[in-house]
Amino acid sequence: MIYPTHRAIIAMAAGAPLALGIGLIQPGYWIAGAAWVALIGGLCMADAVLGSPRDRAAIDLETPGALPTAGSAPMALRFSFERRPPARVEAALETNLRLTVTPARQGARVDAGAGQADFELTPVRRGEGEISRVWLRWKGPFGLVWKQITQAPKTIIPITPNIRAVKDEAIRLFARDAAFGVKIQLETGDGSEFHALRELVAGMDRRTIDWKQSARHGKLLAKEFRTERNHPVIFAIDTGRLMCEPLLGVPRLDRAINAALLLAFVSLKLGDRVGFFGFDVRPRLFSGATSGPQAFPLMQRLVAKLDYSAEETNYTLALTQLGAALERRSLIVVFTDFADTTSAELMVENVGRLLKRHLILFVVFRDEELEAIARREPVDPEAVSRAVTAEALLRERDLVIARLTRMGVLIVDAPAAAMGSALLSAYIDLKRRDLL
Repeated sequence: MIYPTHRAIIAMAAGAPLALGIGLIQPGYWIAGAAWVALIGGLCMADAVLGSPRDRAAIDLETPGALPTAGSAPMALRFSFERRPPARVEAALETNLRLTVTPARQGARVDAGAGQADFELTPVRRGEGEISRVWLRWKGPFGLVWKQITQAPKTIIPITPNIRAVKDEAIRLFARDAAFGVKIQLETGDGSEFHALRELVAGMDRRTIDWKQSARHGKLLAKEFRTERNHPVIFAIDTGRLMCEPLLGVPRLDRAINAALLLAFVSLKLGDRVGFFGFDVRPRLFSGATSGPQAFPLMQRLVAKLDYSAEETNYTLALTQLGAALERRSLIVVFTDFADTTSAELMVENVGRLLKRHLILFVVFRDEELEAIARREPVDPEAVSRAVTAEALLRERDLVIARLTRMGVLIVDAPAAAMGSALLSAYIDLKRRDLL
């Protein structure tokens, strides 16, 4: 696109009073006004021709791989010109509603035919941010026309929950355990997988003595075991209507993803395989199980695709498909919510089917706001009604939890602020007890 600058418009408009004055003094020279317009038009055309060609300009975006919900990150727009580069350019970006960019327009100098315009990207909420359009424009040698190019890169930037604090806590916990030898015991000395035979020494359990091998070698030999690794840990996250309601100001879905990413980080560190499964009225995401700490950034990008939904959750379709997709026994961590025993009936039924083959860890979101309403001293009839309703909802919630516990489902019930650490403690306890 080529269009006039403010300078060209002002110069063109300045010819109007000049033509009017000439026409009043010497009507025969009215043609001077038209000549002025033609002169400015010719200069604009010359400016367009002499300026850097639009088809010889190139744009490249350097964006962050992912963005946490708290904070911001720099982004660079690099540009280059093959012929007759301008001295200066202006750049602008268009993003979707999940990202904001500052400044709205950025100027940059061109050195040796190339340059860079720097922007700051700030996420608004979790999800997938998108840079949908990029503009770059520059003036001709006379400053009378703008030359502009537009690109639609459709660059996706995952916006993930900010788990830096809990991630640091997990690293400290992991390091503290390693310092006291727990990490070594997770490798050898505990568990059910046979590792090696070694001579019995003081402190070893006598029940591990292999009497046949001891008789063959003429000395006491004991079996050394190690904890089996490479367990699949699948996070089944409900993205339906109830999970999108806020809990202490934060959607339950965001709290679930935050806790799941924390546990995923530790699981990958301990050698297990991690996968994510998102569902509401139908399955939305199944990543498969991936291993290695280097897979954690991939997990962050995947969960950014779990969007908020206003649909009711279809447990039968989702959990049936999940059970069919898992080929070996897995730890399934379920993040969901329910309003009453009736709405939880299908959930309990389908969880029971998964229990026949897999280990289920059910995460319950403790509604502290509802508990506060139930405990609050009633001062009027409306307060009494609210307290009775809250108490009834809490009682139905406890009934569902008790039923799941009797079925053999492991329950993690903790305040929202401590959900990540409580889930991590439950996972480590399962590893130490060799229940996976």
